[in-house]
Amino acid sequence: MVLFTHSSRFLWRTVLSQNQVNYCQLATALRPKKSKSTRKEAQYFSDAKRVRTVGGKGGDGCVSFLQLWCNERAGPDGGDGGNGGHVIFQACNDVRNFNHVSSVQRATEGTPGSAKECHGKNAKHTIIKVPIGTVIRNAKGAIVADLAQADLMFVAARGGAGGKGNRFFTTDRETSPKVCEYGPPGEDSSYVLELRSMAEVGLIGFPNAGKSTLLNALTRAKPKVAPYAFTTLRPHLGTVQYDDHVQLTIADLPGLVPDAHRNKGLGIQFLKHAERCTLLLFVLDASASEPWQQYRQLMHELEQFGGSLAQRPQLVVANKMDMEASAANYEQLQQELKDANILGISAKMGQNLAQLLSTIRSAYDRHKADEQQQHNI
Repeated sequence: MVLFTHSSRFLWRTVLSQNQVNYCQLATALRPKKSKSTRKEAQYFSDAKRVRTVGGKGGDGCVSFLQLWCNERAGPDGGDGGNGGHVIFQACNDVRNFNHVSSVQRATEGTPGSAKECHGKNAKHTIIKVPIGTVIRNAKGAIVADLAQADLMFVAARGGAGGKGNRFFTTDRETSPKVCEYGPPGEDSSYVLELRSMAEVGLIGFPNAGKSTLLNALTRAKPKVAPYAFTTLRPHLGTVQYDDHVQLTIADLPGLVPDAHRNKGLGIQFLKHAERCTLLLFVLDASASEPWQQYRQLMHELEQFGGSLAQRPQLVVANKMDMEASAANYEQLQQELKDANILGISAKMGQNLAQLLSTIRSAYDRHKADEQQQHNI
């Protein structure tokens, strides 16, 4: 079942009143021809990470005196040390999560100075790529950076400056200084990285509603799927590619339980996952008794959480239409949701998945068009 709510419902009624949606005119999702890998490694992504950043130590200065064949006391010629490298976070489109980010990030040290006034080489900066939409908080929880656009950078830890050699301390009174500076250490700071824009589409539903099976059928992701009851504890990501070179990321979020806004179950952690998605796709179990109550309970949790989460563009999907109990519930579901455009699907059998992908794409395009229109105003 597919249902548009809130702001997108009026637009969806207008489209239906004018013409029936022709999915052949929309962008078509490309189905992969290559079979999935049989590796059974756990595939999940990290959308929050605590990182310690240490800037590079500056190079030490040098104490040296030049000795020539014609002048054994030519004077001090110790060079300065090189500067230590910075630790920098850069937003880019190449990464989607923080799986590649280690817990401790250390920049390289500057090279020490040498004789004949040879300065040490400055260390290269350590640039860590993070997804667009990364929010960086300091140890006190305050937001210090919001990398909302590509190529934005944040210097997390500055490297130490290079130490001065004895040539630097030469004066008219002190012509032969025998002192130099040690390179100071770099900054040592701790941050918490949070991913605000996790995916374009987030699957929301109660445990065992078939979210992992749906993600497995739509994308090349390999979430755990089993015939017994269990719930996903870590979100999984999958990508859908369309024939017009547009890619939409779908996230299989952990199952939501009643009173999640009171931090029951995964609670606030789950709702924060949903808050980072652009489009919310509700997955209901059509074989369960009164599946429309699942949607009402899910909406209640989103509204109690606060913010604009309940006003996000939403689609509602009734899954498990291949089971016997789903047919009777589907008729009752049509009566309970009279204003909805209902579409029954089966993620296990692959029923109506192509139409679902087209609907997701059209809803996403309308949302982006509305955002662009509001931005122009």
